[in-house]
Amino acid sequence: MSDALTLAKQLIACPSVTPARGAVFDVLEAALTARGFSVDRFVAGEAPDGPVENLLAWRGEGSPHFAFAGHVDVVPPGEGWSGDPFEPVVRGDLLYGRGAVDMKGAIAAFVAALDQVEQSRGTISLIITGDEEGPALFGTRALIERMAALGLKPDLCLVGEPTSVHRLGDTIKIGRRGSVNIWIEVPGVQGHVAYPHLADNPVPKLVRALAAIDAVVLDQGTEWFQPSNIEITELEVGNSATNVIPSRAKARLSIRFNDLHRGDDLAARTRDLVLAEAPDAMVRPVVSGEAFLTAPGALSTLVSSAIQGVCGVTPELSTSGGTSDARFLSKLCPVVEFGLTNATMHKLDEAVALADLDQLTAIYAAILRQVQVSAR
Repeated sequence: MSDALTLAKQLIACPSVTPARGAVFDVLEAALTARGFSVDRFVAGEAPDGPVENLLAWRGEGSPHFAFAGHVDVVPPGEGWSGDPFEPVVRGDLLYGRGAVDMKGAIAAFVAALDQVEQSRGTISLIITGDEEGPALFGTRALIERMAALGLKPDLCLVGEPTSVHRLGDTIKIGRRGSVNIWIEVPGVQGHVAYPHLADNPVPKLVRALAAIDAVVLDQGTEWFQPSNIEITELEVGNSATNVIPSRAKARLSIRFNDLHRGDDLAARTRDLVLAEAPDAMVRPVVSGEAFLTAPGALSTLVSSAIQGVCGVTPELSTSGGTSDARFLSKLCPVVEFGLTNATMHKLDEAVALADLDQLTAIYAAILRQVQVSAR
């Protein structure tokens, strides 16, 4: 077995549904200390969204500082797997197990790549969290604070999320849209439907507000981003009676937005639309991340060149998909995302091709090698 396959199996064998703690970090720490890294493990946050374990590892000092970021937590496996989701198994040319693609396989490939490169100067670090798949409140944000306290600041960062679509190497993410979720509750006065003058129905107010929100066109997209969109993701009244006017009506929105907007501005605009129809409504926004863009340049060129050299593929530069922890890391330095094919992530029988693990290892090694060369 390749080093990447061996480590991937060890990581998958550790059940690490978000927020991850314990054994999966033990495995990674052992692999990194054996390769000369200093490792700092710490726990951040409290219930209900914590505690969360994180791992920061570094080797060398000074510039260039190249950071690899990722997460060892996984989503719940669900029912219906062909086998135990946390018992890694190779069948044919595939390694099966929860996290094989998202993203224990990429972490294993990066660690294996370290053995193929002589680090002659600078710093290499790994920024690994246990709650990327969760609320992400005490993971990468806490790691960034920890790095600042230790005087560690990357010059370049690669996030190993599964960005490839049809084949390994076809897509690099150079940015992501921002995300804000908004909870709306419109109060009313419960009453009998035959006596509406004695009640106050909140449903028409909420429906009018949602219609106004749904009619909003935020933008037409940009050179690198698709148009921003507002989606109504939940509508709840909770009224089981046919002859009762309800006392409240609720809705939830999700807005994915490009770099023409800020989350707080969109939340304020939405609040104004709701309050115009329902002045007593409660509107609670949560901005989970702002849009960011690492404009095509040295980092994307470096990663593209490595992919071309190993796979013979010219990757597309994309900002599609959901959010990732790159939204936090983008505040530190240029950051791009590149990893395995994402066809089975979060699905039953998640699996990675063995050949892809080896090729990803070679790509990561080529990136690290070029960072060393460019620093001379």
